[in-house]
Amino acid sequence: MIIIGLILGYLIGAIPTAYIFGRIYKGIDIRRHGSGNVGATNVFRVLGKGPGIIVLLLDILKGIVAVALLPDILGFTETLHRVLFSVIVVCGHNWTVFLKFKGGKGIATSFGALIGLTISLAAIRPVLVWTFVAWVTVFLITRIVSVSSIIAATCLPIIMALTGQEIMIICLGCVLCIFVVLRHRPNIRRLFAGQEPRLPLSFGKKP
Repeated sequence: MIIIGLILGYLIGAIPTAYIFGRIYKGIDIRRHGSGNVGATNVFRVLGKGPGIIVLLLDILKGIVAVALLPDILGFTETLHRVLFSVIVVCGHNWTVFLKFKGGKGIATSFGALIGLTISLAAIRPVLVWTFVAWVTVFLITRIVSVSSIIAATCLPIIMALTGQEIMIICLGCVLCIFVVLRHRPNIRRLFAGQEPRLPLSFGKKP
């Protein structure tokens, strides 16, 4: 039964919200525009603030549903179960079966998974808060989403350890951190080349 649950969790994560929204909103394949990434940041750049916010919230919601709601429905409520669902929903987003296993970078869905964990594990709430603070602080300084994401992801397992989380939660933080770094390899190359774009603090839909 746990295998069926994890498959469902993967499929929830695999819903390519950015791709679907690009098709519905403007009839385009988001993979052929901007950075080509199937994620909220590229939607912000290509379609504008409104669509970007919607996709961001939907990607976060995928993580919440897969970690907080689905395990309860299926009766898998142990911490280990929720950790497994956290990993699998992010895998679904990053490597979606619906787009030949090419997906987003997992930041919003990872954040949603953490929110899902805090719903049942109150001790993780400081981790969520401080990781979010780290992301926002770096973004306000650099206005580069990839830098903010990489640094926040790197801080995640450290914050987990400093707040006394159990070992399986810290392991989850390490896995999510590795996922983020691996998915941001092209961004890291552009950063070293000085070519990574900045996201303005105020922007609207591109004409």
